[in-house]
Amino acid sequence: MNKPLILSALLLALGAGGGYLAARHLPGEGASVQKQPLYWVNPMDPRDRRDGPAKDNMGMDFIPVYEEKQGGSPGTVTISPQIQQNLGVRLAKVERLPVHQQIETVGYVGYDEDRLEAINARMAGWIRTLAIKSEGQKVAKGSLIYELYAPDLVNAQHEYLLALNTSNPLLLRAAEGKLKSLQVPADQIAALKRTRQVSETIRIYAPSSGYVSELKVREGQYVEPAAALFNISTLQQVWVSAEVFERQASQLKIGDPVTMTLDYAPGRQWQGRVDYLYPTLDAVTRTLKVRLRFNNPDEFLKPNMFAKVSIRSGSGAPQTLVPSEAVIRTGSQDRLVLALGDGGFKSVAVTLGAQFGDKVAIQSGVEPGDEIVSSAQFLLDSESSIDSDFQRMTAVRPQQVWTQGEIQTLDIGSRTLSVSHQPIPEWQWPAMEMDFTVAGGVDISQLKQGQALHLQVEQEGDEYRIVNIHIEDAPASKAMPVTDDMKGMDHSQHEMGDKS
Repeated sequence: MNKPLILSALLLALGAGGGYLAARHLPGEGASVQKQPLYWVNPMDPRDRRDGPAKDNMGMDFIPVYEEKQGGSPGTVTISPQIQQNLGVRLAKVERLPVHQQIETVGYVGYDEDRLEAINARMAGWIRTLAIKSEGQKVAKGSLIYELYAPDLVNAQHEYLLALNTSNPLLLRAAEGKLKSLQVPADQIAALKRTRQVSETIRIYAPSSGYVSELKVREGQYVEPAAALFNISTLQQVWVSAEVFERQASQLKIGDPVTMTLDYAPGRQWQGRVDYLYPTLDAVTRTLKVRLRFNNPDEFLKPNMFAKVSIRSGSGAPQTLVPSEAVIRTGSQDRLVLALGDGGFKSVAVTLGAQFGDKVAIQSGVEPGDEIVSSAQFLLDSESSIDSDFQRMTAVRPQQVWTQGEIQTLDIGSRTLSVSHQPIPEWQWPAMEMDFTVAGGVDISQLKQGQALHLQVEQEGDEYRIVNIHIEDAPASKAMPVTDDMKGMDHSQHEMGDKS
């Protein structure tokens, strides 16, 4: 063969081999490093580890464990950025902010009863002229509202004229006082003194401006002394009657600021305050009635309007807050999912405080500045809880346990028993039927199908074998539960232990 040709082929082969080694040790731009499991672990016994994929004696695949979980605290899970995006994981900050308790409720607008004036009759008589024709009529201060014909008024005027003629100051003062007590205006008294002519009617004028409410009299009607005729109410200020739940009542105090809105007045807000807290609760609704006061200079607010109110209570002290949607409430425990960075997450128990709108206060469990998961947290919490329980099992799992069971089948030649055993809480096993090998030193010649046993089972690798047997006198369903004390029991009559 031609030597130059052989030498060229050899150099070409060496170059290809060098390129292959370089590709193995120096990954190029498009190379991707796939994470390899550190080991595989038995799903029923975390202490049983293998260097490669395997199955246990019940056919269950071993679980691969990657580097992210090594050395992490129990309950820590690692999720790649791509999986986080697919799950829709969103993060939020734990914040410390000054907050107030917002109490949302509804109420009804009413008159300000502090400014309501009741118009009553001071004497018996007949209404000759009534200027008020209907409820809701607006009146101005000093305007005529009604004229009353009263016999008592005529007599009082005659007594006043007689007192004027006597020139007795004491008698004159008493007669004038009687006219004033009958609500005779000062200008009419002055006219009587000047003209000396008795008037048969008295004119009554509005003491203030406002709107007429509760009209109870008509023109020509006879009225008795102290009879209620009507009220004059103002709308420059209004009351709003609202109710709050019993659990919220202790948070309120007089003077708390209130914001009111109306559905039919979008964009407008009224600012008021808590004016009065009623002393009793409604026995049926278990609510406390609260009176709110608002200024109404343009008289837009009308009695019986329906309003939404938001009462702000509390001192505004800073509190640790998280979004309400981030909290996982289980009934027995409240949890948050912490974002640890580098794709790590862990579920932690927290103690909740008061609710503030869409945020809730946290009393313990997280600190301001921590990052938490506000969406998809239920999936991460479930994974974190499983991982935490899985690692806790590893530390306390015993090598040998006692259980009760009943023989289903037996093969004396191969020294195997098929046993239907009760739950084994030490290994987190449910009640099930399972095949066991029997240790060589255990006598199985007296065993038979359907026999009830106390068994001591030992784990060795991925195999489970019976190392001690105690034959029961009663069926397994009626036998007493196995306890730790059974390890020291005297089974000299029925026990077939491992003599090896």
